[in-house]
Amino acid sequence: MSLPTLPTPLTGPDFGSYAADEVVWLLKDLSHVALEAPTADRERAIQSGAANYAESLPVEYSPSAEYQALYEEAVQRAGTRIATAVGVVTELALAARDKQPVLVSLARAGTPIGVLMRRWAQTVHGIELPHFTMSIVRGVGLDQNALRYLAANFDPARILFVDGWTGKGAISRELTAALDDFAASSGVRFPDDLAVLADPGHCVSMFGTREDYLIPSACLNSTVSGLVSRTVFNLEHIGPNDFHGAKFYSELAANDVSNDFLAAIASHFEYVRGEVERQCTEHQSAQPQPSWIGWEAVERISTEYGINNVNLVKPGVGETTRVLLRRVPWRVLVNPEARADVAHVLLLAEQRGVPVEEVPGLPYSCVGLIHPQFDKSAVGADGKAVHNA
Repeated sequence: MSLPTLPTPLTGPDFGSYAADEVVWLLKDLSHVALEAPTADRERAIQSGAANYAESLPVEYSPSAEYQALYEEAVQRAGTRIATAVGVVTELALAARDKQPVLVSLARAGTPIGVLMRRWAQTVHGIELPHFTMSIVRGVGLDQNALRYLAANFDPARILFVDGWTGKGAISRELTAALDDFAASSGVRFPDDLAVLADPGHCVSMFGTREDYLIPSACLNSTVSGLVSRTVFNLEHIGPNDFHGAKFYSELAANDVSNDFLAAIASHFEYVRGEVERQCTEHQSAQPQPSWIGWEAVERISTEYGINNVNLVKPGVGETTRVLLRRVPWRVLVNPEARADVAHVLLLAEQRGVPVEEVPGLPYSCVGLIHPQFDKSAVGADGKAVHNA
């Protein structure tokens, strides 16, 4: 029996605002499908227990002028740190894959990072790395057809999965479980050593930094991610031989800063090469391992605040930002020493009327808490609603 035909990947400019050689999207174009729903409707569907959070899309957040200015300020303030982290994680990736990694970023937070890693390898070493981006959905796992595509086109040992940052490490665990399942069903084993720009949760060994500061691409949604939506897994629109889906918001082109962000970070590459070399030497000497201190902190916060559900605790700057943009937030915890790095979080909290509580000694810059009683968009490990008494 012959295997099903593999789907055809997407590239810009037909899909996404990145150049075709920067990233290949292992996704199905759902731009023509009305998937966005008002928050209340999405929450009702998820609360019913029948819907996974990835079956629909939130309406894209349109940043205010003040918020857009904070994003631009963050690019200026953190540009050198981000460029250094990009260099470090790329050098570690090259070393881990005999200078031949195939970068596979996890859409969409990982996509800009994968593009930047590709640019570092190209700029500093003259190496043209393949870069794909694919979907991972909590409760569903990695897109099986995307994995089949990669297995058919590359030595699996070359594949390196890339993400933007770790929170408590849920995606790292989901990745390992999904790759175990794929190996069991197909006989093809992909390595599960996830590479991330920032690892404040201490969940991986291959990272650019473990500092928890604002990665500007966490500030915005599609307008800093190639104008592409979060990924969608909805069986009404995704057939058994399709990639997971996403939308291309070409109508938002006037607000797109995706390529400006890449250029701003890449402009620091030459300046940070010495620091990257120093940090890589230090990293390789220390051989840091995951300690999962972030997961421990999340469990402690969950208990202390009477939430008793780790899925409602979103640690780190990136995850807190997502809580404020996409969920029903309950409160935000902030390390007082990190206030300068979380200005956009404080602004969003003020705009949404969310209490901010200073917690000295917090292992993250900030932590977002989803409302534990009536938030119908709170999802658990299976991607469905969390029901609380």
